[in-house]
Amino acid sequence: MAATASLKSSLRLPSPISDFSGAAVSVSPQKRRRSWQPRGARVQISAAAADSKNILVMGGTRFIGVFLSRLLVKEGHQVTLFTRGKAPITQQLPGESDAEYAEFSSKIQHLKGDRMDFEFVKTSLSAKGYDVVYDINGREAVEVEPIVDALPNLEQYIYCSSAGVYLKSDLLPHCEADAVDPKSRHKGKLETESLLTARGVNWTSIRPVYIYGPLNYNPVEEWFFHRLKAGRPIPIPGAGNQITQLGHVKDLATAFNLVLGNPKASQQIFNISGAKYVTFDGLARACAKAGGFPEPELVHYNPKDFDFGKKKAFPFRDQHFFASIEKASRELGWTPEFGLVEGLTDSYSLDFGRGTFRKAADFTTDDMILGKKLATV
Repeated sequence: MAATASLKSSLRLPSPISDFSGAAVSVSPQKRRRSWQPRGARVQISAAAADSKNILVMGGTRFIGVFLSRLLVKEGHQVTLFTRGKAPITQQLPGESDAEYAEFSSKIQHLKGDRMDFEFVKTSLSAKGYDVVYDINGREAVEVEPIVDALPNLEQYIYCSSAGVYLKSDLLPHCEADAVDPKSRHKGKLETESLLTARGVNWTSIRPVYIYGPLNYNPVEEWFFHRLKAGRPIPIPGAGNQITQLGHVKDLATAFNLVLGNPKASQQIFNISGAKYVTFDGLARACAKAGGFPEPELVHYNPKDFDFGKKKAFPFRDQHFFASIEKASRELGWTPEFGLVEGLTDSYSLDFGRGTFRKAADFTTDDMILGKKLATV
């Protein structure tokens, strides 16, 4: 992985143990973006100031939590991050001024612990008496029950689930009332929703599809950017016309913020993602456009012709996979701020384009695919 370095002034990267790591590059002032603030934020801030909440965020030091915690602090809430303390509690974001970062970091509180230490969770949380919990990293119901036990007067439990819980279907897009897959690898999230209902908790569940944006620790857009930067062909399974959907992390954070204290969100599930669907081929071209790269060469292959072992040759499910966001739009008044190319440009310019990424490039499976293609020519 590229070595972590410090950028000057407002472009400083955090310490080496941060997830936002990589090599330092110079960035011209013209390419610096204004710090992010969602549409309508000023109105929300003034309205929220009269009803400040004591909020616990389970996780919060990377990706979703980084952007969500900033929104909550801006709206005047008291925010505590529950983490194991292995990463810096706060990090200055690219494009964020020193003053903005200082104000944010001065208001964030930290509770260090392991959420799997259930007795510690019960003892520490009951002593604090939080009003609201945002659970960003919960996977299993057993991890959630001690939190509920510790906070009998909890006003709302806001949970990050996944659209991956839906049962595969020929009828798309997936809607919140669709059948779910009890064998899904995300079944723990379904069990968590059932637990919260059974315990009589006022809960809200957010089901993102694929999430992208700056600081993404999953190789979504980064997978394409690595290949584009190296000038390599992009291997895509099948015909490349599989339809999928991506939602920007900042739009997701805004949705999480909008359900807070919202009666329309009580015991409700909301799909959250981008407004448009895209094919695999279209996504590759959108990434090229976002990074200012030439039109990419796309190489299609049949995954059944290869044994990749435990390596993942492509970062998406090889199927149509997308969900309706109509309910969130109708009930919450939420609208994605980022179109796909605009969002990918935001991600590239604030992250990969500055020489920072989470995982180093690995073209092993690409070479297997391209080697077989060349052999058959």
